[in-house]
Order: sequence, then structure tokens, then C-alpha cells
Amino acid sequence: MPATIEGQITMEKTPSYFITKGVPARIHNMSRRVKLLIVVRDPVTRAISDYTQAVSKRPDLPSFERMAFVNDSVGLVDTSWGAIRIGVYVKHLERWLQYFPLEQMHFVSGERLISDPAGEMAKVQRFLGLKCVVTEKHFYFNTTKGFPCLKKPEGSGSPHCLGKTKGRQHPHIDAKVLQRLRDFFRPFNQKFYQMTGQDFGWS
Repeated sequence: MPATIEGQITMEKTPSYFITKGVPARIHNMSRRVKLLIVVRDPVTRAISDYTQAVSKRPDLPSFERMAFVNDSVGLVDTSWGAIRIGVYVKHLERWLQYFPLEQMHFVSGERLISDPAGEMAKVQRFLGLKCVVTEKHFYFNTTKGFPCLKKPEGSGSPHCLGKTKGRQHPHIDAKVLQRLRDFFRPFNQKFYQMTGQDFGWS
């Protein structure tokens, strides 16, 4: 991490931090006062998105259903598959809580980041103790990609959207498969809601 002088905040982003076992202890050793931002989304949607990203690089991958279930059965979820394991957020959170109090964590809803980016960013700014300068005027919804993009200040260039790897069309997944995955994640989600004090509304 670069040095931070008075009046500055240093931020660093790595998606794998939240799920990697040794990271909480390492960050705690670096700074016990660090504030942690964790972006989460419906774990079923997240698993499908993960698969979509993977299959774009490896078109020969088995179907989503074959990856998600043991022995092609819609009954037994394959928890060894990373796309499933990552979405059991409560297991990762329990590890972080061994080193950091909940007050130093802020959970950003991936769904509300799309539907109300200014509202979610206002919460982030308050959590970080910042003046709320990022507001609804900084966003517009890109109908092609299906999520908000950033407007740049007038005269400073074109709007900024995430790259081509974001906003890919998800494959069609059978309703029975989706329901089985929702049933699997439900108890973990409920415990996650209880631990964070935040209901994310995942069905």
C-alpha cells in the first residue's frame, strides 16, 4: 500500500481478498483501523455471472448445470465449485470477524448499485467519513450494457463505462436449477443477513 498523508485516503481493490483465507490476518497486521468495503450480490446470479465469464474464455466448459451439481443431479449442489463456494458469504465473513469488528465493514448491495448507484455511493461516502460529492448527476443508465455508467465533468471527455467483460448476456438456466440453488443458498443468506444486520432481499 502506498503511503497516505494527512487528508488523504488510500483505497485498494482486489475481489479475491474477501474469500482468501490468509488475507484477514495479513490486513490486520498492516492496519487494525482499516475500513473494509465488501460488494455482494445474489449468490445465484453471481454464480451464473462467474460461469458466463469463464465460458467466454473456455467455450469447451461443461454446462452450468453440470458444473453446479454432483453427478448431473439437480439435487446435490457441488460446493467444491468455486462459483458456488464464493457465494456462501457467511463463511467468509466469519473469518473476517475474527480480526475486524463489524463496524469497520460496509456491505454494498450489487443489485442496488445497479438500480440506485447514487444511493449506494452515498452510503459508502458516509461510511468513509467523506463529503458526499458523488451524486445522481454523476450516473446515467446504459441500456445496452444494462447497468449505470459514470458521467465525466462537463468538458472533460466522454462518459466511462466498464469494459467488454462486463454486462455479458447470461445463458438460459432452467427454472428448476435456479430454484434448487436458491434453496441451497437460503439458510446461508439468512445467517448473513442476521450477522450484517442487512436484508439484501435475495429470494
